[in-house]
Amino acid sequence: MRAVYRRSKYASGLALLMSLTWVGARPAREQSASHQAVLQHLSAAAIERTHHSVRYDPAYVRIPYPGGDVPADTGVCTDEVIRSYRALGIDLQKEVHEDLVRNPSAYPLHSHSATARPDTNIDHRRVPNLMVFFRRKGEALPITLRAEDYAPGEIVVWDLGGGVLHIGIVVDRKTLQTGHNLIVHNIGAGPQMEDVIFDWKIIGHYRYFGPGDGVAP
Repeated sequence: MRAVYRRSKYASGLALLMSLTWVGARPAREQSASHQAVLQHLSAAAIERTHHSVRYDPAYVRIPYPGGDVPADTGVCTDEVIRSYRALGIDLQKEVHEDLVRNPSAYPLHSHSATARPDTNIDHRRVPNLMVFFRRKGEALPITLRAEDYAPGEIVVWDLGGGVLHIGIVVDRKTLQTGHNLIVHNIGAGPQMEDVIFDWKIIGHYRYFGPGDGVAP
């Protein structure tokens, strides 16, 4: 997605950070200990990403496979999700590519074009592809307007309008101003931790625990 700058509707970044408090995943959800650990580690990895300086750059870049990444000081919203999962040893480049090769018709670009070919440089960096992958290999969760329904370690996708999609990770910190769990995302200013869960229309809500743990064949 291209860089889109959000309207300023909350306090400054400094005031936000001063009001942060730790929260845990909601115990109401049925989760194994291993699943809980994945969600906790993903939340921590996403928060760690906010300490990196990243220039928003959607350019197509040729990268190695597997384990490839665009230059560390560049990236878009999907790259923060990819890098956070990589910190857990989960390579979305590899996992998306392998599922796309086996099931090309399940993925948007490939289901509508007879000439489309898998591309390990970019397929995993496209929000629509990640939505399909998380739905197939993880869990598609309800989309609601209840903040408590979005737990740390979960993935959220928004429609910003004009065909622009955006993706981020829910983390285990919240602001006292709204009580919402914060989101780590990159919408143009590098990886940020912000209270933006309901700033745009939510069109996707997922959990993904890694290969071999999906709910789809």
